[in-house]
Amino acid sequence: MMDAIEDLIPEQYLILVSIGIILFLTIVAAAVSAKLFRRAIKKSEQAEGLSDLTNLKFLKRGVTVLIYLIGIGFSIYVVPEFRVVAKGMFASAGLLAIAIGFAAQQALANIVSGIFIVIFKPYKIGDRLSLQTTLNGVVEDINLRHTVIRNFENKRIIIPNSVISNEVLINSNYGDDKIIKWIDVGISYDSDIDLARKIMQEEVEAHPNFIDGRNDEQKEAGEPLVPVRVISFGDSSVNLRAWAWAEDPPKAFVLGTDLNESIKKRFDKEGIEIPFPYRTLVYKENKNNKEI
Repeated sequence: MMDAIEDLIPEQYLILVSIGIILFLTIVAAAVSAKLFRRAIKKSEQAEGLSDLTNLKFLKRGVTVLIYLIGIGFSIYVVPEFRVVAKGMFASAGLLAIAIGFAAQQALANIVSGIFIVIFKPYKIGDRLSLQTTLNGVVEDINLRHTVIRNFENKRIIIPNSVISNEVLINSNYGDDKIIKWIDVGISYDSDIDLARKIMQEEVEAHPNFIDGRNDEQKEAGEPLVPVRVISFGDSSVNLRAWAWAEDPPKAFVLGTDLNESIKKRFDKEGIEIPFPYRTLVYKENKNNKEI
């Protein structure tokens, strides 16, 4: 049967038809794979499984690349002339591997680093990261080449995986989303420290984003719900700090900004002064009665 078909159809057309079928099946397989992964990713997002979401998105891209590589490989294989070329390539595979390695070492480094990030999970999609002291944001995507971070101006920061894997990161969500927010306020030396402490504690405890961050030992030891302590003496102020806990970084940010406003209003109402910097100027006696 196949011999009869080959007699009727020239070999060149058979090769083109074979390549077309292979490419068609490759595209279909990639589309089906992408659709299945999209469903799994959607379910993971609904279940808030951010760790699974990271794995699925990374795996989706890896499987898609693999499907296309296999399809291209089979397409090349069906062409007899390319088979001859392939034999020659295999004969010099060592030199070819070295050449490719030098040409694509950065790309390969990004892929390997991306795999390590997904396996060891120093961060995942949805985590809030700080790096290089100036870059802050939420991880939006991790792919084969780079990591995408959305900063708080809604801009996207694209960082190659090989770069970010060598950085020292601060991950606010690693292991525990709970975070402490420092509320620092300076009061004048004439103000009542105990009253200022009481006001700060009341304002923190009244905020809806505040949670009790004490462990069992601290509760048994009678640690206050909101510690407020004198941390330093400034040139014109006594500096107080309140320790306020929140469930996650976004709520902690809102907690801090709201408390800055509410504590200032309470201090104004209760007569607690937040001083301006004072500077005393001393004029020497003008012995020569010269005009100054």
